[in-house]
Amino acid sequence: MVLLAAALLGAAQLSADVVETKNGARIVGKVSKIDGGSVVVDTDYAGTVTIKQGEVTAINTDAPVAVRLASGTRIDGKVSGSAGALQVVGVDGTVTTTVDKVAASWEAGGRDPQIVALDRGWAYEASVDIAGKSGNKSQLGTAAGLRATLAGISDTLAFYAAYDRQVSDGVKSSDQFKAGVDYQSNFAGKNSWYVRDEGGFDRIKDIQFYDVAAAGFGYDFIKKPKHTLTGRLGLSFRNENYQNPLTDDVNAAGLDVGLNHTFQFDSSSLVNRLSFVPAFNDFSNFRATHESFYELPLAASEWKLRLGVSNDYNSKPGAGVEKLDTSYFTRLILDWK
Repeated sequence: MVLLAAALLGAAQLSADVVETKNGARIVGKVSKIDGGSVVVDTDYAGTVTIKQGEVTAINTDAPVAVRLASGTRIDGKVSGSAGALQVVGVDGTVTTTVDKVAASWEAGGRDPQIVALDRGWAYEASVDIAGKSGNKSQLGTAAGLRATLAGISDTLAFYAAYDRQVSDGVKSSDQFKAGVDYQSNFAGKNSWYVRDEGGFDRIKDIQFYDVAAAGFGYDFIKKPKHTLTGRLGLSFRNENYQNPLTDDVNAAGLDVGLNHTFQFDSSSLVNRLSFVPAFNDFSNFRATHESFYELPLAASEWKLRLGVSNDYNSKPGAGVEKLDTSYFTRLILDWK
């Protein structure tokens, strides 16, 4: 029995991929990919192990994998080598190279991740929250939103719309609609340009119609797969029409300053958005909006729960209207592609 167990163990080791490093370490498992200067190995004993490619001296796989070299050459085959040299043996021949010249690897027969990243695809999101109360006080609050995003490797186009209505004892405390479009194109590294437009109404604030159109440049202070922080600076034109004749309408060019932050955890995410739009003819006349939310997945991957807060500040609101509105929300989110 001991000999049989040893034989089975030896066979299992022979059928596994092996990665060797400069310090003599030997990692046995399954090479899932080579990407961004790292070799990723899935192991039974330590989970996923990521090794700097510069520290790797040998890669041996027990089954074919897809390999792309820095020159652009792609071949599917078994990988073997030692002392920094590699051979990829496939049905179309053998390629001899070195570890440092491997740009990427992935599952044999699969699409190149570099090409997949160039694909543009639509993603959709619908949200709703309903809160009610009866008894000594009657209250009903409803909010709904839609968002459609077309994203590629270098640009993102988003359309969105949302409506919020709150009624307490027959008196409305919120009656707001907004719809907008936002386009951003990363033209060089961390640099981008953008255009955006948002319009709608807010009857509680006496705004019959408002619109903010803006364009400018952005810079990614942080640009990682799971963590981004983008600043924006541009020019804007702000229009606000009030029903009350005692309140002056706003029609002014100005600045557009924004900050967008996203952090992706293992299964949840944190999002922060900030916008500041002052008028050139009166910098004390500005509008600032903020939204922060934390999103958690539910049982099905397409359903999520969003917990957040939003602020809308108008430095010169209509007559009898407060400058700041703060809303706390819990929303059910459905997203799909």
